[in-house]
Amino acid sequence: MDLLLTQTFPKADENVLLTVFLTKENLEDANDWLGTDFSGFSFQEDYATNGAKTLIPAGSFLCLVLGLGEKPSQETVRKATAKAVATANEYKFKSLQIAFPEQITPSFTLSITESAILSNYQFLTYKSDKTANTLAEVKIWAKEKNHKQAVEKGIIIANATIESRNLVNEPVITLTAEEIANRAAKLGNQYGFSVDIWNKSKIQSLKMGGLLAVNMGSKLPPTFSILEYKPEKPVNEQPIILVGKGVVFDTGGLSLKPTPNSMDFMKCDMAGAAAVIGALCGVATLKLNVYVIGLIPATDNRPGENAYVPGDVITMYNGSTVEVLNTDAEGRMILADALAYAKQYNPELVIDLATLTGASVVAIGGVGLAMMSTAEEPVKKQLREAGERVYERVIEFPLWDEYGEMIKSDIADVKNIGGAGAGAITAGKFLQKFTDYPWIHLDIAGAAWSQTPDSYRGKNGTGIGVRLLIEFLQAREIQ
Repeated sequence: MDLLLTQTFPKADENVLLTVFLTKENLEDANDWLGTDFSGFSFQEDYATNGAKTLIPAGSFLCLVLGLGEKPSQETVRKATAKAVATANEYKFKSLQIAFPEQITPSFTLSITESAILSNYQFLTYKSDKTANTLAEVKIWAKEKNHKQAVEKGIIIANATIESRNLVNEPVITLTAEEIANRAAKLGNQYGFSVDIWNKSKIQSLKMGGLLAVNMGSKLPPTFSILEYKPEKPVNEQPIILVGKGVVFDTGGLSLKPTPNSMDFMKCDMAGAAAVIGALCGVATLKLNVYVIGLIPATDNRPGENAYVPGDVITMYNGSTVEVLNTDAEGRMILADALAYAKQYNPELVIDLATLTGASVVAIGGVGLAMMSTAEEPVKKQLREAGERVYERVIEFPLWDEYGEMIKSDIADVKNIGGAGAGAITAGKFLQKFTDYPWIHLDIAGAAWSQTPDSYRGKNGTGIGVRLLIEFLQAREIQ
């Protein structure tokens, strides 16, 4: 889909869906903006009501009026754009022109651009009928020319998010651990970052016991991928490391998941890895002056004939031992090895992203990300603020010492699950034991997959985390 910026006032055209964003503050400006080209047609005050959607026949054309209330946010604008895109496709328009008279700013232009592309997204790879949406062009009307950079940036960020969505939506029959590594390498060649892929022999030589244990029930080998983006003179000598859980399918292993509303969408259990890959695509394209490394441990988790079992004790990459009490708590096993490996880089900060626990979904649903962290407060504040701007909001859970008591083992250094309560936190507390640097854990389990259409986030894989990471890294670049 083409995204264009125009300073030309829209003309009545039956082939173009004109969409106008209205607020109570720009109602008069909007009517002045219409001028005489649309004689007899005017915007009424009730059109500006927040959430209102009005499709008005005006002579030979249709005008979609979307009310944004009194003080619209970037998220309000994203959701309004998603409605405009859906309406354009519903009525089979090929072109959509969006106007936000007198109130459009570059930040709003960025939000419109991102949302337009993400709202028009389709995953048609396995459809026999690959009928695409009719909408092929979106024009954003702005009087000033300084919005061009916002459009370009929005396109880059949305495309990076789509790369993540495409990976999440792929079934495991095609997206194995080896294939996700290969696709990361292809994307690295395309976008401009390097990828080093370790095979099973290399992983065995490094004694990554957590990753190897989870892989024992599978006939397919694991991989460990290192993605690196390093500009000539980055603002940070020590890298920021992004670690993504890459469980390409999770049956639960011998602690088998039920199928309905659980195992049936577990191809998304690599959404953390997809977020890291998507973020690197965006960072490299934007040419951010930040040194970033991505680490992706990848495997499927199956109940094969030699699968690891409850009661096993696993020796991890860092030499510590883990008593396995639930094979469905596999994500923390593979992440632990990656987090321990990250120490060798002497990182400035490590952020891991994982669809880690159902407990986080119970706690906050699909509207945010659960954060646990040992980083300094200014760093956490920077991430929270980035989350507010892109509406991938994070809420911090505590890492109190008592949660560490819940994962003490009688026979090993630690066990891989706690008790009945605080499941998201005890998982985070487990991961903390493999870190000795500033660290942020993001449990994205609720937001990574949507069972129903959700505005510009769509249905199925959402690409959560990509926009958050890019926004955060941009802020780190200019701090």
